[in-house]
Amino acid sequence: MKASTEDLSTSGEVGEGSIEARRWLLLTHHLPPEPAYFRVKVRRRLERIGAVALKNSVYVLPNTGDALEDFHWLFQEIEREGGVAALAEASFVDGATDARVIERFQEARDADYAEVAASARHLVDEVERGGSAEHGAAGVEARLERLVKRLEEVVGVDFFGARGRAAAAHAVRQARAAFAGEGEEKGSGAPLRPDVGTGRTWVTRADVRVDRIASAWLIRRFIDPDARFRFAPARGYSPTDGELRFDMFEGEFTHVGDSCTFETLLARFDLDDPALTAMAELVHDIDCKDDKFGRPELAGVASVIDGVVRKHQDDGVRLDRGAELLDELHAHFASLTGLTGLADP
Repeated sequence: MKASTEDLSTSGEVGEGSIEARRWLLLTHHLPPEPAYFRVKVRRRLERIGAVALKNSVYVLPNTGDALEDFHWLFQEIEREGGVAALAEASFVDGATDARVIERFQEARDADYAEVAASARHLVDEVERGGSAEHGAAGVEARLERLVKRLEEVVGVDFFGARGRAAAAHAVRQARAAFAGEGEEKGSGAPLRPDVGTGRTWVTRADVRVDRIASAWLIRRFIDPDARFRFAPARGYSPTDGELRFDMFEGEFTHVGDSCTFETLLARFDLDDPALTAMAELVHDIDCKDDKFGRPELAGVASVIDGVVRKHQDDGVRLDRGAELLDELHAHFASLTGLTGLADP
């Protein structure tokens, strides 16, 4: 028997972590015996979307719009391959309870986190034994990047806050520090935190683009909430007393080595925030055009910033419009605490 999803409602959506009476999405399926690879493909897809098995061939997800879409696509793929599937909303009356199903999700994610943490610890051990020299720094870095990506994937389907998340994030952070040769005990050369006060005048080059827009947002949001901004020509500008220059030649805060101004500000003011680290990686790759970090959000964010620049000639308007985007981008990355930047939750 085949079931349609057309009449499913998502009115039962619930907030993350709530264990009050809720409705769930159930996917049941019967797969054809051939081709064999398809059974593997379905199992992997279920794992990627975070579904857990209630019993053989019966999988559950919280009743959210994203979960419905994930199950819907899998439902259609199963039918295209000659299988039989049913997709339904459900609430538990007897047997399974909401609390027990939530525990199943947490147990599944804890297992994933434990796997990530174990891999991270193994990588730390290998680096400390000189493995980076043996296998090449590029190889170790590639494995570290895969670990970070895997951690992001697990957090993305951690619907109910599994306990292992903090330990996994901490382990990956240690792996990154070991690879960089900056073990947590070393900590020498703490970043200088300039005391710039508040209400300063910050000057940058006119025709602001991504690095200057993002840096101005960072200054006003985290460094000087009463900052005033001035826009100067690229050449022939002489600063007056009390002004601070950013992203300008010989400015107080500008590019250092291969770091863009946004990255320089993070380091100088010791802004240890994983969400800001993620944003710095995006700003770097857009501004420097070197694809150093290769974040998946790069093209979308670059396009929106380009749209702001093309639509608005006034630099002040560009900063205002950019600030709205960056506030929302920061909120997005902040919701993934413990991921990018790998500070502990």
